[in-house]
Amino acid sequence: MSMFCFQCQEAMKGQGCNARKGMCGKEENTAVLQDLLIHVLKGISLCIENVSADEVEKHVYDFLTDSLFATITNANFDESRFVKLIKEGLTLRNDLKEKYSSKISNEMKTHDSLNWYSTDEKTYNTKAQSVGVLSTTNNEDQRSLRELLIYGTKGVAAYAHHALVLGYRDNNIYHFYARSLASTTKNLTQDQMVALVLEAGKIAVDTMALLDKANTETYGNPEITKVNIGVRNNPAILISGHDLKDMEELLKQTEGTGVDVYTHSEMLAANYYPAFKKYKHFVGNYGNAWWKQEEEFEKFNGPILMTTNCITPVQDSYRNRIFTTGVVGYTGIKHISSNNSGKKDFSEIIALAKKCQSPIEIEKGEIVGGFAHNQVMAVADKVVEAVKSGAIKKFIVMAGCDGRHKSRDYFSEVAKALPKDIIILTAGCAKYRYNKLNLGDIGGIPRVLDAGQCNDSYSLAVIALKLKEVFALKDVNELPLDFDIAWYEQKAVAVLLALLHLGFKNIRLGPTLPAFLSTNVVSVLVKNFNIKPIKSVEEDISAIVAR
Repeated sequence: MSMFCFQCQEAMKGQGCNARKGMCGKEENTAVLQDLLIHVLKGISLCIENVSADEVEKHVYDFLTDSLFATITNANFDESRFVKLIKEGLTLRNDLKEKYSSKISNEMKTHDSLNWYSTDEKTYNTKAQSVGVLSTTNNEDQRSLRELLIYGTKGVAAYAHHALVLGYRDNNIYHFYARSLASTTKNLTQDQMVALVLEAGKIAVDTMALLDKANTETYGNPEITKVNIGVRNNPAILISGHDLKDMEELLKQTEGTGVDVYTHSEMLAANYYPAFKKYKHFVGNYGNAWWKQEEEFEKFNGPILMTTNCITPVQDSYRNRIFTTGVVGYTGIKHISSNNSGKKDFSEIIALAKKCQSPIEIEKGEIVGGFAHNQVMAVADKVVEAVKSGAIKKFIVMAGCDGRHKSRDYFSEVAKALPKDIIILTAGCAKYRYNKLNLGDIGGIPRVLDAGQCNDSYSLAVIALKLKEVFALKDVNELPLDFDIAWYEQKAVAVLLALLHLGFKNIRLGPTLPAFLSTNVVSVLVKNFNIKPIKSVEEDISAIVAR
């Protein structure tokens, strides 16, 4: 048995992980089960692709959303959870196959994803070998476009999941999963596949808009906030990931217990929401991007709650005090599920926290964030005036993901070397490469404007489109705006496709171009959108200043 996975930026040798363990730390058994789950989801999709979006029952869409999210890099390392999802998926597919038999095209009724069935999990790994990425053998460009579409769809599902837990739904988004996955079972033309990829960008915009609405209507619009990065001398819980609903429940359950709460990595953005500021035991942010959790979780001393993707292989030094919830899973780690009413009981984590020492301080001071679209538009006059006066010469979007590679120092060096009249717009954990640098401000406007989580890249697009209106420009690409995007996983793929759909061009992408893009597919993206790989710090800054 062997795995082959190239869905994230860390793909071995820039080509794909094909060893006994992936670069993310995922065992090959688990990785190939992810492939098999995607195969089962394709069968489900063939059952419903020709059914109207509103006719499909909620539990079908929920299963697709959860399953797609579970296969994202660094989300779930628990083999047993994938076996369970595969079995549930096969049962669901058979039910849908019977219910919607007349809706399934005759040419697709013989497709393996509609017909393979087994309850014997011992056969799953063998089956997975024939349905993974490399099962598209004859056409590298077809494989590339199929995988680009699947990874973009996974990213969309992740954002849709965040909205879903807050009660915000959109059947058109979920039905796109079905059309997307079903399309990868067919021999479409390159033009048809490119059209679907671009449609995924539109769906990504719709999904991030839905999530933005869910977050802001539930917790208020993010506000400019100074976030403490030091610690207090109390026992504490560290919450990581992206799920604001989990954040809310944890704060409610820890209130009055003497236990503090700190955010980590992407959860930093929770500090910006008005609804969370009333909790006096919500101290601030601890640590940095996801990939540093091995050393930072050890020093935190207290329990850690992982709410979404971004977990890394768990170390012995904190194994007995880390918990997962939602789609996250790790073999041997306690998982906290919702009860029948949709609530989660964090009492075990709180009780453990009370027995732990307070966190070891790893830094002091404050960082500033909360520059989502509503907040930036509130000070738009000041920003516009700074641009008109020449105080601000340009904006550069440096959003996306952080990662382990030394090559990502590039983004820190770019931030430090940019002319002082350039503003950095950011979202996602890529900001940890420069959000603690002393880069100053321009007339009181900080030079790093952090909108929040990776999904809040939507805010940056909204800001850009609004500035286009303010300056009465015909094309968003006429703005004094450049893109220098760091990517790592499938949420970032969805964001990239969203930007392409909105018409943004000249996007630099790094530290490497995705391994799943074939030479010809890269050529298509370069021709239509002028996507380009990052170069040296000096070359790229020179090009940014000159454009």
